[in-house]
Amino acid sequence: MSCLTEQAWVALHEPLRRFLQRRLPDEESVDDLLQEIFLRIHQHRQALRSPAKLERWAYRIAQRLVCDYYRRRRSLLSLERQAAVSTAIPGAEDEQESEAAREAIKRSLQELIHCLPAPYRDALMLTEYEGLSQRELAQRLGLSFSGAKSRVQRARTRLHQSLLACCQFEFDRLGRVIGYQPLAPCCLGPEESKRCPPACVCD
Repeated sequence: MSCLTEQAWVALHEPLRRFLQRRLPDEESVDDLLQEIFLRIHQHRQALRSPAKLERWAYRIAQRLVCDYYRRRRSLLSLERQAAVSTAIPGAEDEQESEAAREAIKRSLQELIHCLPAPYRDALMLTEYEGLSQRELAQRLGLSFSGAKSRVQRARTRLHQSLLACCQFEFDRLGRVIGYQPLAPCCLGPEESKRCPPACVCD
């Protein structure tokens, strides 16, 4: 640990923890982002020209990481959770259509996850369905913590892209899914298509 990183840790880790606790939903996320803040401080310490600006710089890093955290949470992977908790949309016919759309999303996600390359598929199955934290995933797969985080993020990005290629979704003003339109076969790529259903599961 460099002198600057140690100085930042001593002076700022408790204030930054409180900053994150006010903005994040759980302590695990707080711990993850707090570690990431100091990792970035250490990696980019040469960019800080004046130690007097250390605190402001650290909080800028923290704010960007919080924004990134919520941006990731808004990925299409969260649609499956949304399907289970969405409040009813007035009108029996509208509600039936919305429920059909949510069920289609759930089926699409499950199929598309199985169509991902094995490292990405396993990362999502272990974290999203078996409930492992990214730290536990790293231990399970023999990865570094940063390596596990990177793998999960890449898997989510691949899944997001595949789902967008599969279906076009319609949302209400609250961001709830109310309709969908199949676009193409859900499992993309020659290798995946050999072992995945040829038709889009949204059909």
